[in-house]
Amino acid sequence: MLIDSYDRVVDYLRVSVTERCNFRCQYCMPEKPFSWVPKENLLSFEELFEFMKIAIDEGVNKIRITGGEPLLREDLDKFIKMIYDYKNDVDLAMTTNAFLLKGTAQKLKDAGLKRINVSIDTLKPEIAQQIAQKDVLKNVLQGVDEALKVGLKVKVNMVPMKTVNAEEIIDVLEYCKERNMSIRFIEYMENSFASKEIKGLKSNELLEILGSKYEFKDDGFDGSSPSHYYTMKDGYRFGIIEPYEDDFCKKCNRIRLTAEGNLIPCLYFDESLSISKAIKAGDIKEAAEVLREVVRTKPEKNRWGGDDAEVSTRAFYETGG
Repeated sequence: MLIDSYDRVVDYLRVSVTERCNFRCQYCMPEKPFSWVPKENLLSFEELFEFMKIAIDEGVNKIRITGGEPLLREDLDKFIKMIYDYKNDVDLAMTTNAFLLKGTAQKLKDAGLKRINVSIDTLKPEIAQQIAQKDVLKNVLQGVDEALKVGLKVKVNMVPMKTVNAEEIIDVLEYCKERNMSIRFIEYMENSFASKEIKGLKSNELLEILGSKYEFKDDGFDGSSPSHYYTMKDGYRFGIIEPYEDDFCKKCNRIRLTAEGNLIPCLYFDESLSISKAIKAGDIKEAAEVLREVVRTKPEKNRWGGDDAEVSTRAFYETGG
């Protein structure tokens, strides 16, 4: 079992398989040029899998595949199957923009993937193009429909932004509700790579908008989930992720691995240790020691809120958020 210095059990690993993305979203990497880490710098799926086995043996029971956009990496279903075949009761999920999902959903499901998270920030094609800097909405919605059709559970993330998509908060919730998909509204996380024009909505503003149409009760938090949950009168449940609040970090159980092999203890901070050299050398003992050290040095909380608030220099396209 992996336990950090604040007595939090760390049992959730987010694995970025690529930093590449086919979107240029305003809140992530709007000005990132199409230049990438050389392929030879990335860990192969076989090398990533060697570390997955170590993490699972040390107590990790939830793995999320992220990017960049993970579906840009070829043979992703084979990597997922490696993990599933090693331990089929691991909660195996993926975060995707869904642009390429229509043609891959069945393969991913057959490989052992259980759930996906998809960002849907708008239901208007012109707003989607403004956010992603590409005409994407039709493909995204078709991908979501295909995922539901093949039996994948789908959770939707929305980043509400003033003057961009704030007027669609209720519309996106209704879209999810009609399809029995849960939704989480994510407060915009300030980072140095995002557009300086973005102004996000805070949770009190979101609740005021939602409260104009619905009645709901506060359910608080579920386990180590970062979402603050609310249940509507008809039983539908939505969440709000509030990185500026202390509760966001209090039960954090996550660490992150980049495609180059950097193991990151906190979403906010840049600090990391590499498992690449150990894994490439077949030194399982050393890779396990790096894992334990990263867990041991996991920070208590981020610096988005409070008196020492700062803008994060985290490149979310390297870690998948």
